[in-house]
Amino acid sequence: MPPDWLREADGGSIVDIYVQASANKTEIIGIEPWRERLKISVIARPRGGQANREVLQALAEWTGAKASELSIVSGHSSRRKSVRIERIEPSRINSLLED
Repeated sequence: MPPDWLREADGGSIVDIYVQASANKTEIIGIEPWRERLKISVIARPRGGQANREVLQALAEWTGAKASELSIVSGHSSRRKSVRIERIEPSRINSLLED
């Protein structure tokens, strides 16, 4: 059974994330247990959607999905976001954290 921050959705996944913008580097940090979200840091500032685009790009590279298969479903102007990833199952995303 997938964790609370990761859900199946019509042949894909929804991932709850926490974004740290204006960071020193862009990376998938891992799960923040007390936030129950996948933490991602990005170099971009949260201005004009720059950080959102960088988040989607980082997740696409990490999961092996195409950037066009990712979309923010909630939290466009928040650090707390939910991102839909088409055609990638929750078990695949969970296994990426174990590697």
